[in-house]
Amino acid sequence: MVMAPPLGDRMDWLGLSPESLPVAEALAWASALPGDGAVVCFCGNVRDHAPGRPSVERLHYEAYSEGVERVLGELAGEARRRWPALGRLALLHRLGTLAVGEAAVVVIASAPHREEAFAAARWAIDAVKERAPIWKYETWSGGEGWSEDDHAVGVPALPGAST
Repeated sequence: MVMAPPLGDRMDWLGLSPESLPVAEALAWASALPGDGAVVCFCGNVRDHAPGRPSVERLHYEAYSEGVERVLGELAGEARRRWPALGRLALLHRLGTLAVGEAAVVVIASAPHREEAFAAARWAIDAVKERAPIWKYETWSGGEGWSEDDHAVGVPALPGAST
């Protein structure tokens, strides 16, 4: 997916990237609509701990890219149906290895009023975490492994793969 903002007013910026997420650029892009008085930005950063895993050193994100593209598009469409006044929506996620403090996911929603912007952003981050086929591998002091709070996501089997 391309990590560049789309042109136009009521647009969705959907992205999956191995590069650092353009948080400031996405916030400026979402803030550019003169009719939208509310812009809500959620930035999920890598933290230094996880349940039962002290001293997290880094995370590694893997994804079923084609599935992520489809899911992010579906989520953007659903957000627009739920909040018709939604102006701009950014759903951006990192891939690869990230250090503590780096942005792993960014959700930004703009709307004429704060109620819609807050509701859309909250719903969108929860939906991305629940539905997008993205998995997190954690490395911490004394071990490493797949995140225990990851979720099962339906991903079609590859042709010829056994289950």
